[in-house]
Amino acid sequence: MLQLLKRREMYGYELAETLSRRTSGVLAMGQSTLYPLLYSLEAKRLVESRWVEMPSGRRRRYYRLTERGAALLDRRRTEWRELFEAMAGIGVVSPSPRGA
Repeated sequence: MLQLLKRREMYGYELAETLSRRTSGVLAMGQSTLYPLLYSLEAKRLVESRWVEMPSGRRRRYYRLTERGAALLDRRRTEWRELFEAMAGIGVVSPSPRGA
């Protein structure tokens, strides 16, 4: 979620659809998982939300990454890269052509 929100703010359903599409369904999640996750990230001040009224009169809650969330994402990406490289070193995964 943090990586998706690093690019731009999104509303909940849009996040779920984007996550599913970009991972070929591997990381698909339903509303019963998505919204508690977003509320938890917001409580930890990793994301912020705002309500936007659409021309149809419906309201959407948009989420965006905070500075704190961006810093955590950077740390986690470094940890993931180190883990991936270690796993590649013992042959568990193939090295990524993009450098993981």
